[in-house]
Amino acid sequence: MPALPPVEYAVAVEHYLTASGLGDGSRRVYRIALRTWAWALADRPAPTGPERRRAQPPVLPLALLDHPEAAARLRAAVDLRSRDTDPRTLNRELSTLRAALAWWRAQGWIRTDPADGLRPRPLPAPGTGPAPLTPDQLRTLFALRAPLREQVLWRLLHESGAPVETVLALNADDLDLPHRRTRPPAPPLTWQTATARLLPLLLAGRTTGPLFLTTRRAPATTPTPDRCPHTHRARLSYRRAAELLTTHAPAHTLRSLRTPVRPPRT
Repeated sequence: MPALPPVEYAVAVEHYLTASGLGDGSRRVYRIALRTWAWALADRPAPTGPERRRAQPPVLPLALLDHPEAAARLRAAVDLRSRDTDPRTLNRELSTLRAALAWWRAQGWIRTDPADGLRPRPLPAPGTGPAPLTPDQLRTLFALRAPLREQVLWRLLHESGAPVETVLALNADDLDLPHRRTRPPAPPLTWQTATARLLPLLLAGRTTGPLFLTTRRAPATTPTPDRCPHTHRARLSYRRAAELLTTHAPAHTLRSLRTPVRPPRT
């Protein structure tokens, strides 16, 4: 006899996440995204900023997804959030919702797709990029109680002005810590006091391997340059770094942390 479908949306979310095979960190990000859509289905504004992670979403019956108004509520929420949310973040969270809806339909728990007709938000034209964060926004971001790895990444992106891909590709032996700069042949980057204070804490004695690491052991298929020989963890990916920022500051993007590139110190 097949199991009865869950009554509550939140319970259905946990069933989906359990079946997804995602790592713990990705499940947290997906859970936050799916909880955000719960506010839309309840026709209530979703919390923003750090409160978004802590807020308890409204208790909803899963059957609400089959209600005739569900699609209109999701559409209104997308239009509202597109005003102050990076389109890449919004598109990623739409994709998360679509995947969950498809899985629930496959289980026979819902009949309709209230996200049908929702289209990804257009991305900025190449070369335009998001507007840099204001000084007040930066102060608020840097004051968050985020893990050390995120603090270093955000500070280094801001102080170096380097592209995200360049910073994530750095290795421990690329760093000239006393002079606050990279060594050749790494791209020339410099940083300031805040990053200089945190970098030794992040390295914790590591002298080789990727600077920014995941929290999990690297899969066996991970290329050697992207695996830490000390911890056996993998290099942090752009996608994961973007997800981590979203959990703390949903309206910001990694690229918005950049400042104009400064010439290397001599």
